[in-house]
Amino acid sequence: MPSIVTLTLNPAVDKNTRVDQVVAEDKLRCEAPSREPGGGGLNVSRVIGRLGGQSTAFYTSGGLTGRILQDLLDAEALDHTPLPVDEWTRENLIVYETSTDRQFRFGMPGPTLTDGEIDACLNTLRGLDPAPEYLVASGSLPPGAPDDTYAAVAEAAHALGAKPILDTSGAALRAAMDADWYLLKPNLRELQQLAGDDLATEAERIDAARAFIDRGWCRGVVLSMGASGALLVTADRAAHVRSPTVPIASRVGAGDSMVGGLTVALARGQDLPDAVRFGVAAGAAAVMTPGTELCHQDDTERLFEQLRTEA
Repeated sequence: MPSIVTLTLNPAVDKNTRVDQVVAEDKLRCEAPSREPGGGGLNVSRVIGRLGGQSTAFYTSGGLTGRILQDLLDAEALDHTPLPVDEWTRENLIVYETSTDRQFRFGMPGPTLTDGEIDACLNTLRGLDPAPEYLVASGSLPPGAPDDTYAAVAEAAHALGAKPILDTSGAALRAAMDADWYLLKPNLRELQQLAGDDLATEAERIDAARAFIDRGWCRGVVLSMGASGALLVTADRAAHVRSPTVPIASRVGAGDSMVGGLTVALARGQDLPDAVRFGVAAGAAAVMTPGTELCHQDDTERLFEQLRTEA
């Protein structure tokens, strides 16, 4: 078992296509589609693999689309373990409008999981042997999953002695906040919602993140701020890692690339500030790639060295 396990409870097959123009009620002649694995934890594992690391991806899988997802992961030589569910894995649609250089993303809700299926997923985590060092829970919860499902994931991680990392949003994030995470990775909007404040200044953002740490909700917060980089906050330090300036091709995948880069750097023994720099470098590298493509290793390594030099 690699030192990193990722969990994706609501994965997807992302179908990508291109069309000249999106027009309501017209029959749109699209190009032949391509398909990619989708979902937070799966993308984190894919990034880890691209950056030369190893992980095992656990994810729910059902129906024909679930089998397609497994084939796509096999094609990437990713170490993965499907968790069977009855309903079909969701399929998202991403349409690139060539006349305007815009992207339209149609996300589906995913299968409704039963209590028994959720319990089976949690029991799989509880039985991991050997235990991983890091367990990354990332992405949305599927219909049927209680809001506090990720809190139960953190409990399973603690029982294993693993360090849990969470990247989610909305009710799933709010219900999991007090589960003693090793790291939480909200974006600014999510932090504002959790704190109930605009958090207009960096000092206010640090205070809000540190309040979570003081309450025992987490050991650290990595606040992602898009082009501004990330803010690392722990009990005894706060550091703003500014993102390098890069040509922008697509912002899709930057968040998952950041989490993947951060986690693989931690697994390699880098300290937390350097791991956050590597995560920011991976996120910036993803911005340089078109469409839904994730970061490239050579770009990530080059940008990381630039950030270390500037630190």
